[in-house]
Amino acid sequence: MRPYKVLLFFACVLACLAALCLVLPGRVAFAGTEVRWPTLAEVMGSTEHGTEGIELLDTLDTLERLDTLETLETADTVVPEKPKPVVPPKVVVDSTMDSRIFLQSFYASLSQTGERRVRVLHYGDSQIEEDRMTMQIRETLQKRYGGQGVGLMPLAQTIPTRTTRQELQMNGKIITPQNGPKRYLVYGPKRDQRKDGLYGVMGQVAIMADSLVSGSEDIIAVCKPQMESAHYERWKIFADSTIYYETNGDTVHLSGKGAVYGLSQESDTGVIVDNIPMRGCLGLVFTKMDSTQLATFYAEENVKLIIMQFGGNAIPFNEQPSTIKSIVKGLRDQVRYVQRCAPEASILFIGPSDMIRKKDGEWQTYPMVPYMDKLLRKMALEENIAYFSLYNWMGGSGSMLRWQEAGLAGSDGVHFYRNGAKKAGNAVVEWILGEIKN
Repeated sequence: MRPYKVLLFFACVLACLAALCLVLPGRVAFAGTEVRWPTLAEVMGSTEHGTEGIELLDTLDTLERLDTLETLETADTVVPEKPKPVVPPKVVVDSTMDSRIFLQSFYASLSQTGERRVRVLHYGDSQIEEDRMTMQIRETLQKRYGGQGVGLMPLAQTIPTRTTRQELQMNGKIITPQNGPKRYLVYGPKRDQRKDGLYGVMGQVAIMADSLVSGSEDIIAVCKPQMESAHYERWKIFADSTIYYETNGDTVHLSGKGAVYGLSQESDTGVIVDNIPMRGCLGLVFTKMDSTQLATFYAEENVKLIIMQFGGNAIPFNEQPSTIKSIVKGLRDQVRYVQRCAPEASILFIGPSDMIRKKDGEWQTYPMVPYMDKLLRKMALEENIAYFSLYNWMGGSGSMLRWQEAGLAGSDGVHFYRNGAKKAGNAVVEWILGEIKN
């Protein structure tokens, strides 16, 4: 049907209805039933009854609002038998937002440090090896809020740290980690991974009485602090109940058959900051770790801040935005998994630093660095966790070259030197404590 015919049809219908309203009264009795319709004046809004209807609606609306207020006031005085859990509102993502708002649980816990231990776990890739960035975070927090010791370390430490010198003795001789108890790593080759997910909170475990060399059911571990800030009050051993141990100074003697998940030098109060480096790891491994083990540790050890520093290992080998987007999606899954295991802890995600490569004879930032940094920040805010951008803090694109020239970063264009890591670690803890912006 042509448009003008449709318009003509509606015009005729309206004209007929107007004629009925004009000729007939507003109501007619027919076969004992009263039929009503509006008069033409009511339709045109020129009758007094129209304002009566509006006033009636206003009155009903007022009564409804009063009833609602009364209900709310009554509800305030009644204590339900089983109150429903409060669901926090979803935070709207804002690029200018200060994500430290999501560290409130950690900030609140700092008031407890005089009475009990508050634990911070720093997971990351090779950028935090040697306890480099983590030691700055630890030193600042312990100076301000108390606490002693470097916290967790594996039974077999393959990468020496700056804070503690560690050695293993078996059969009366010093051995390498490779000759000691069998190690399983969640971030290692598949041959070194477990199917049951029982890696402990560090993502690695040593199995005593399981070694190519006999004698691994009797191990002596010596862990000597290398600096004053690494001094501690006591040992704590995380292992199966089948493992027996004795401590004497900086030495712990372990015997038995079973798993050793970690050794810790710490204090009963203050802040304990654990350094957990995972060389070559993208950070997509937490979902491979047993949730019960993680949840138990996080709860019993009063873990109030979990730092996750990943993403850099994806940059040199990926040029496609779709790949980076997929990795960030995977990291989101890891964050959610950790949140479920540690619902009382705050989470801070640290993005990759600037990273450069030589192209066409010039040092240039990898094109996916700023893209990943942006996606990670967006992910963090959507998941209600804090985000620190190393990339932005360094100075953005090309800043790694300036760090190299200043002697703060290596020739690979990826890793910090020790003094660069110290500078970065100080920046992170200063930002956490509200002393710098990011």
